[in-house]
Amino acid sequence: RKSLVQQDQGWHIEATGTTELGLEQDLRRAMSPLQVEEAHEHCLLFLVWGPPKSRQLQRLSLTIPGWVTSVLGMAPRVSCFLLAVLISASCKAIPSSDPKEIPDTLPNTTEVLEFSFNFLPTIQNTTFSRLINLVFLDLTRCQINWVHEDTFQSHHQLNTIVLTGNPLIFMAETSLSGPKLLKHLFLTQTGLSNLEFIPVHNLENLESLHLGSNHISSINFPENFPTQNLKVLDFQNNAIHYISRKDTHALEQATKLSLNFNGNDIKGIEPGAFNSKIFQSLKFGGSLNLSIILKGLQNSTIQSLWLGTFEDTDDQDLTSDTFEGLCDMSVESINLQKHRFYDLSSSTFRCFTRLQELDLTAAHLNGLPSGIEGMNSLKKLVLNANSFDQLCQISAASFPSLRDLYIKGNMRKLDLGTRCLEKLENLQKLDLSHSDIEASDCCNLQLKSLRRLQYLNLSYNQPLGLEDQAFRECPQLERLDLAFTHLLVKAPHSPFQNLHLLRVLNLSHCLLDASNQRLLAGLRDLRHLNLQGNSFQDGSISKTNLLQTVGSLEILILSSCNLLSIDQQAFHGLGNVNHLDLSHNSLTGDSIDALNHLKGIYLNLASNNIRIIPPHLLPALSQQSTINLSHNPLDCTCSNINFITWYKENLYKLEDLEETMCANPPPLRGVKLSEVKLYCGITGVGIFFIVVFVFLLILLLIFSVKFILRWKYQHI
Repeated sequence: RKSLVQQDQGWHIEATGTTELGLEQDLRRAMSPLQVEEAHEHCLLFLVWGPPKSRQLQRLSLTIPGWVTSVLGMAPRVSCFLLAVLISASCKAIPSSDPKEIPDTLPNTTEVLEFSFNFLPTIQNTTFSRLINLVFLDLTRCQINWVHEDTFQSHHQLNTIVLTGNPLIFMAETSLSGPKLLKHLFLTQTGLSNLEFIPVHNLENLESLHLGSNHISSINFPENFPTQNLKVLDFQNNAIHYISRKDTHALEQATKLSLNFNGNDIKGIEPGAFNSKIFQSLKFGGSLNLSIILKGLQNSTIQSLWLGTFEDTDDQDLTSDTFEGLCDMSVESINLQKHRFYDLSSSTFRCFTRLQELDLTAAHLNGLPSGIEGMNSLKKLVLNANSFDQLCQISAASFPSLRDLYIKGNMRKLDLGTRCLEKLENLQKLDLSHSDIEASDCCNLQLKSLRRLQYLNLSYNQPLGLEDQAFRECPQLERLDLAFTHLLVKAPHSPFQNLHLLRVLNLSHCLLDASNQRLLAGLRDLRHLNLQGNSFQDGSISKTNLLQTVGSLEILILSSCNLLSIDQQAFHGLGNVNHLDLSHNSLTGDSIDALNHLKGIYLNLASNNIRIIPPHLLPALSQQSTINLSHNPLDCTCSNINFITWYKENLYKLEDLEETMCANPPPLRGVKLSEVKLYCGITGVGIFFIVVFVFLLILLLIFSVKFILRWKYQHI
């Protein structure tokens, strides 16, 4: 049963019973959007339509059967808030009997308050009055409708206000007055349709304004709106289709502005709207006609231009004519992800000559045309998620100044070829991960002439056969990632022999032959080594092992290596180690003896087979800075009392205490080790029996003496 009546204040709708299609149609015709303010058995919904300045309020009252609310999960009337004071945090339930009050338990010194998902329909100058030290205030989805005068008048230090997801109906002109340095304002998804709704007072220092997911159709700010300090202006996912010169006039005061129009289908830009303007970044992601965008940006200077599209948007075919406008503007970086190039040729890139960075991720490319001219300034090229068959198909010679090259996640099996990158003499970073690469003899011919390469990622590929000094062509390498790539190395050679500058090496899950003691030879400056997921012979690290050649190590990861034991002198050459991860193995307490010479390190022994730690090994633990013993089957009997006592005395250096629990005896299984109480002294009953035993022993001794004396007397 429903009624739809137009009143002076607007539409008033009332309905009783189950919802039906007719009501939904009435709602769509009457006003939009809907905002649920209270969802219990009686639902109260507020709706806003029309110009925001009218600030009209309409009400929809629905009575819904109880089973509906239970299905929708609307029955519980409890909310939770997150309070962060400096670096401490707590979470408390606020009873709905008084949901409009800030709890008295909040200390007056609170600086950061996250009060999201509470019921706070109105905020005024008394709401947060005692929290005068607030610096950051998050009121996301608190169902706020009204922000009254001088709400933040006593909060002089407040610099960030988050009102995301609140159906705002009214904001007083002085609602944001008070803070002396208000820098960040979030009005995302608040139902705004006009920028005049935003109170102008006290926004002189504003640096970022977030207005995404609203109903804004024009970016024309009021004349007195202060934009001189704006650095970030976010209009993503609105209803902006046309940008005029008048719209951008108010932004002339802003310098190096980051402007976001993602999710707005821009269909027109007035010529000169962006004339002579300088932007840190411009985002027009999801726009269907890029030629309109580029022509509208003529005579502008942009450091980063984002023109990509998204998963839920149809891929756009781009032609050479699309980029004509790019010739009349200055751009350093451009992103064209998920677009499709039609009739790709060298002329397509005619206007790309000033670019320093180009991102063509998922652009359906199976090759770049040869003969591309004028791209000598390009420093970074991203070709992730395309369909190249061979590395030579990227026409690397067209980009002689390239420093960073990314071909990650290639959709086809990528053949490295030979000498495909030899013209890239300035290349410093190369990422070829997740590209199904396979090679039996790698990697000198494939990486020919890359003498300045500092970072190489070949992780998550097919088996690679590494020859002796496999990276001879890349002597400047500092970081090498080969994780999850099966490496075939012929002992006793070292593929890393000449990498004297290498500092980080990731060999996790490479199915290495760890018995090759020369495997890491030559890495004299290695600081970080990850051997996770590789197995050692017989599950043991012996006295002589592959780690003896890397004495400069500071971080060593040996987790998930199926280790059963470690020789007492296995780590004797690693005096610089400050982080040792031995987690997820099968080590026992005796293996701790191998750590005696290590001091002040982070030691991770989680998820091993440690039951008892003998007393003589406790000093080896005491001299470490942080220790993790969680998820071990620890024995909580008197046989382990020395360790348990030590544990309780050193809680400050132990981490993951919640998961460090007893496994034995059964009555204590699952009890946190820090809470275990053992009584291992002699009990009263024991003392009684000892006294009785001693008394009987004395009696026996007396009778024995008497017997002996009597026997001697009888035989005189």
